[in-house]
Amino acid sequence: MNVMQPVDRVRGAVHDKERHESGHKHVSGTAEYIDDIPEPAGTLHGYLGLSQRAHAEILSVDFEAVRNSPGVVGVLTAEDIPGENDISPAHKHDDPVFAAGKVEFHGQPIFAVIATSREAARRAAAKVKIDYRDLPHVTDVLEAAAANYPLVIDPLKLERGDIDAGFAQAKNTVSGEMRIGGQDHFYLEGQISFAIPGEDDEVTVFSSTQHPSETQLMVAHVLGVPSNAVTVNVRRMGGGFGGKETQANLFAAVAAVAARKYRRAIKVRPDRDDDMTATGKRHDFHVDYKVGFDDDGRIEAVDAVFAARCGFSADLSGPVTDRALFHADNCYFYPNVRLRSRPLKTNTVSNTAFRGFGGPQGMVGGERMIEDVAYALGKDPLEIRKLNFYGGEGRNLTPYHQTVEDNIIGRIIEELEVSSDYAARRQAAIAFNRESPVIKRGIALTPVKFGISFTKTEYNQAGALVHVYTDGSIQLNHGGTEMGQGLYTKVAQVVADEFQVDLDHIKVTATSTGKVPNTSATAASSGSDLNGMAAANACQQIKERLVRFAAERYGVGEADIAFEPNTVRIGAERIAFADLIKAAYAARVQLSAAGFYKTPKIHWSRAEGRGRPFYYFAYGASCSEVSVDTLTGEYQVERTDIIHDVGKSLNPALDLGQVEGAFVQGMGWLTTEELWWDAKGRLRTHAPSTYKIPLASDRPRVFNVRLAEWSINREETIRRSKAVGEPPFMLGISVLEAISMAAASVADYRIPPRIDAPATPERVLMAVERLRAARAAGRDDRAAKIVDD
Repeated sequence: MNVMQPVDRVRGAVHDKERHESGHKHVSGTAEYIDDIPEPAGTLHGYLGLSQRAHAEILSVDFEAVRNSPGVVGVLTAEDIPGENDISPAHKHDDPVFAAGKVEFHGQPIFAVIATSREAARRAAAKVKIDYRDLPHVTDVLEAAAANYPLVIDPLKLERGDIDAGFAQAKNTVSGEMRIGGQDHFYLEGQISFAIPGEDDEVTVFSSTQHPSETQLMVAHVLGVPSNAVTVNVRRMGGGFGGKETQANLFAAVAAVAARKYRRAIKVRPDRDDDMTATGKRHDFHVDYKVGFDDDGRIEAVDAVFAARCGFSADLSGPVTDRALFHADNCYFYPNVRLRSRPLKTNTVSNTAFRGFGGPQGMVGGERMIEDVAYALGKDPLEIRKLNFYGGEGRNLTPYHQTVEDNIIGRIIEELEVSSDYAARRQAAIAFNRESPVIKRGIALTPVKFGISFTKTEYNQAGALVHVYTDGSIQLNHGGTEMGQGLYTKVAQVVADEFQVDLDHIKVTATSTGKVPNTSATAASSGSDLNGMAAANACQQIKERLVRFAAERYGVGEADIAFEPNTVRIGAERIAFADLIKAAYAARVQLSAAGFYKTPKIHWSRAEGRGRPFYYFAYGASCSEVSVDTLTGEYQVERTDIIHDVGKSLNPALDLGQVEGAFVQGMGWLTTEELWWDAKGRLRTHAPSTYKIPLASDRPRVFNVRLAEWSINREETIRRSKAVGEPPFMLGISVLEAISMAAASVADYRIPPRIDAPATPERVLMAVERLRAARAAGRDDRAAKIVDD
């Protein structure tokens, strides 16, 4: 036995601020994405031909000019699909790869051109001649409701208490409505798939997908082959945000069909314009609400309907609109509540998953109710928020009947109030507004409570595969996908911690359906929770074998064996980790394991509208101050302070980055990012020139972000951490609320501003003019809107 001297700790274990495993490659341009993979000789390229009508029958299609274009090898239509012409993740058979006979949104794929170059395919696709017979169409959610358009999936109702009695006893009621806009994912790497045919019916697909197993299943269905014939590989994505959970399936399917037909490697990559036109986005919502409350502002009853523009097919609209209802309470207890979803069909691209998965829309609706109560009573909205927080006897039950057991929002708000100097700054803003005729200031402090788990219970499982090689190096594979969020780094840190070896001993390989089967999407903020636990389970299996071997080999008790930094202590002696591995291999000990994990405690009955859909909640709060030019509606975020709860962080550096990025993306959704369809059903905001994501100059001028370092998850998650992907997205709500306060100042804060989202400068200006006109007319919306019983 080679004796080793003990060291303090390993490099890069959990809770360390470790750099992203590909960070240096990102900034140097050496990170390999699908478009960087060397193309085999004879690779062909596909390009989609998109509908030019929002709703129409296809009378005829003339491909002559397309087929005669230079470089064209062939054209694919629905007739070329050997299996099923459907990629519906809801399995409703309503989402064809290629439209046949009828199109239901402007930009729907009808065919694909296969050519020797992408440019040749793109140019040829534009030469098609299609005759249509136009049909009536609707693109707006309220228009769809007025036209009695169908629901794409059965709605959900959450109900608790006695809604009629609640309103009857409420001294005040207020009713309102709000539009909440959608959002394009605007990932840096667009949709792309690269398919290579193999023997017999086999195909390997390199796909920019967040859900490799679903992509595998969809490709198999389209090809008419079993899933074992399809392998999907994902090393990394250049961003996803939910936009590659289901939307990647179209491009993978087209590439695979072409690869099988032409027996050549096929790559499909759309232009940004066509990517934005043909792929789904965050759901637009219209919220209709009524709130009952007492003279202090304590809510006694809530009745709200959340109608969503879902698009032409179901996609993920069912669970997205469900989650909107799950988060309409945010941090607030509603004694009597009824929440209903209305997932409406429209002649637009099917909307899909986006960071927060409907939760942000529900939360914005809930915060608008709080704001209305505050303006009705002439109080600081933060006062109303704190008054209605979950907590205390009989005030911990959500509308879906889950008890809130881990509530820490009170402490987070208390700390942020002090560190942001909220009270003094609010008074300073009010004083400033009295003296400033044009520039107005607003400040808001808003909370976040976000449930963590897939609401589809079966998705709350994960697998991992860990190999330990004879030199002591370790290879890790798991079902999660890396889209820039640092999942690979975090799970590798878990493995380093389990074996107590330095992080640089561990190699994470590309996610592959050929290594870990039946994986869940990297979504619902569950990547680290699920895959970290699965990887830890695999490591523990190997460690148990090593301990049994060492105890027998060296004649000590198993309790006397411990894994220490880069060594293993066996009794009173220590040997190098690699030496123990060599000895175990020589003794024919298995050094590989498949790990597995399933989230405990959760259950959910959609039919009953009750259960425990979430394993735990993540919390946070943000305080934002803005300056608004009331002559133009333009604004600047002057300062934002954030405290966010990630439990005991697996990697504080990565988590801080996620919080900062999520806040800016959420702020962009609520302020500058606007989707606009014209009267012909065409999306007009389909490029960087017409769709404004936040720039570096849009971030808060002062940006203070910290983690709630005292927080430890009470549930047995991976190292007591909490999810961080989605919860901080909703921190951006503080910017919308601050803009509302600044606008309300022109009417002495007596009229609720009710600015729809996104609060573009145009909407802010219109709200300011409306409030000024109401004030000049002597109208007080509190008198108009409040019914005093």
